[in-house]
Amino acid sequence: MNLLDEEHFNVEIENGMKNGCLDLPFELQPETIAIQEAVKVILKGLGEDINREGIKKTPFRVAKALRQGTRGYKQKVKDFVQSALFPETGLADGQAGGVGGLVVIRDLDHYSYCESCLLPFRVKCHIGYVPSGGRVLGLSKFSRVADVFAKRLQEPQRLAGEICSALQHWVEPSGVAVVLQCSHPHFPGFVELTVTSGSGGFEDESSELWCEFLSLLKFKLRRDVSMKDWCPFVIENSSKEADSGMVSAVVSILKALGEDPSRKELVSTPTRFLKWMMKFQYVNFEMKLNRFDYNLKERRLSCEMNIQFWSMCEHHLLPFYGVVHIGYFCDDGPKALERSLVESVVKFYGFKLQVQERMTRQIAETLSPQVSGDIIVVAEAEHTCMISRGIEKFGSSTATVAVLGRFSSDLSVRTKFLESIQKTD
Repeated sequence: MNLLDEEHFNVEIENGMKNGCLDLPFELQPETIAIQEAVKVILKGLGEDINREGIKKTPFRVAKALRQGTRGYKQKVKDFVQSALFPETGLADGQAGGVGGLVVIRDLDHYSYCESCLLPFRVKCHIGYVPSGGRVLGLSKFSRVADVFAKRLQEPQRLAGEICSALQHWVEPSGVAVVLQCSHPHFPGFVELTVTSGSGGFEDESSELWCEFLSLLKFKLRRDVSMKDWCPFVIENSSKEADSGMVSAVVSILKALGEDPSRKELVSTPTRFLKWMMKFQYVNFEMKLNRFDYNLKERRLSCEMNIQFWSMCEHHLLPFYGVVHIGYFCDDGPKALERSLVESVVKFYGFKLQVQERMTRQIAETLSPQVSGDIIVVAEAEHTCMISRGIEKFGSSTATVAVLGRFSSDLSVRTKFLESIQKTD
């Protein structure tokens, strides 16, 4: 495949202009409506009431998030690059000093959607290039170029190759190197993968130029995971057949995003996506409370820290994940709540369509009767809906607190517990 083909980088929007779609408000555009209807089918398949307050606007929010998260299909690299090439003397031959004119741009944070399962994955992008032709590219444009390709359904190696080839094609340097550190969500953690791509003077990864580039990145390349292990949902097998109506709904979403659902990489994507979503299927919790049979006297503060959880934001159908800390009072004997039982409660309330505030309160209310009503629950989480859409604020996190009984009235014990959380960081 010729990655330097201009059409490979520039997805035209002429069809939309001819059809007049771009003149319509976002909420009335056919693609938005199609995604909304598909999301309603998926929500019903999960056992949710699509008219429930807090979820009835979810189809629109999901449509907005998905279309924003795949906006790269309608963007052109040349629109960002051509106006940002600046003349710089001494670069006509691609040399500018002791290190051959090498320029390194580190730690560009992006999110993309995995084409195999439609879950967002994080990308930390590093780019090195050797300017040539007496010009340099404005540094902010490297992130813009990377974002054009990150905002499409992707897999890491192709993403690295497209960024590299686009910069080589439009900037015409002596060479370009791209390193991507990618992180794919998979309960209870992540799959980490590093991929590289090089052109021009960087085609040989054993060259001195690559060595200089890597030394300036200040970290060692990880090669312990291969591309075949990248998406956990490709590896996992499931005997359960996905609902045909829900599969058709995901297919319609792919079409609305401008993708071809028959593309070989996307043929099994609807099934994999639904396999993930079905983890958050609505279930009645009452059947699960019989396991708890504790009656204790208030004595000393006891804690269960760093209980991992994963959940799904009911507003955007995007994952959020983190840890839960729980404090309560017990006597001097064995702990009232075994960690495995606490973990089961946290996991249950996590694995459903949720908001963090509600999840925190539900955990506290469920465990409260088992500890004489005195309990504090703190949930700390990162939300992909904050960093893969909208303001795209990387590095942010959210903490929520629920207190019952003595913890709601006694500031000293509440402070003591919160200080104990700091000691576990």
